[in-house]
Amino acid sequence: MKRSSGIRLCVTVAVGALSLALITGCSDGGSDKAESNTEKAAQGSEKNTAKALTVAELKKRILTQADVTGYEVGAVSGGVARAAIKAEEKCKPLLYPMSGLAPTVASAETNRMATEEKKPSAAATDLDDMSEAEMDKALTESMSIDVTIVTLSSYDGDGAQKAVKAVSDAVTDCAGGFTAASGSDEQKFSKVVTEKGSGTGDESVAFAANGEMDDTEGKAAVVHVEVVRHGNTVASYYTMNLGKMVSDKAYTIPAAIITAQSAKLK
Repeated sequence: MKRSSGIRLCVTVAVGALSLALITGCSDGGSDKAESNTEKAAQGSEKNTAKALTVAELKKRILTQADVTGYEVGAVSGGVARAAIKAEEKCKPLLYPMSGLAPTVASAETNRMATEEKKPSAAATDLDDMSEAEMDKALTESMSIDVTIVTLSSYDGDGAQKAVKAVSDAVTDCAGGFTAASGSDEQKFSKVVTEKGSGTGDESVAFAANGEMDDTEGKAAVVHVEVVRHGNTVASYYTMNLGKMVSDKAYTIPAAIITAQSAKLK
């Protein structure tokens, strides 16, 4: 059987390149500063006596299958424990949402995974009858699916404002890249770039992180994150698309996911 370069890319991405940030999902134009109003939101925070929601209350508010069409919504398989994530302290608020965790330690948190449903293409062709180019194309198309981890976390007092500010500060402080590790796995991120947010909630910060990939001719595995505050609840969205990483095609966090989740937090 032919061995496709695309298959090698798939293995590199899924197992090696973003082993820390992407393993959770695989297992089942911006300005210089992060676009958030965190400084304004933090004013008067000493008077904020908001009480955090419980895990049970968050589970009633998180995205479900009935809330969005075109996606399969279910539990997040696998996962990385907060204590297992190693990096410079200032960069950890970027990594936690990528692992289905709240950006900072919260009173309560829960998560879900939304996987894009893709209509099957024309009748499948036996791999042995495909050229390498055809095999690469078929493999890339099969992997071109948006996978989004949605995490809800809730905080007492001004904890939610501080959580968003921690992410905003990390985007600036870690813009030049950083190294993360979980156990024996290590992943280098070459840069972090501010992105335009969805405009939902009371304040938000959005960014793209470029992960370095081995044996992929200098290609970067780009993932997208947005953290949005709704009162004292924070919604974090982390999206990856393996096929578009391999083919160097742009993608974003699905608007339908953010819209559906935001509607449940009003």
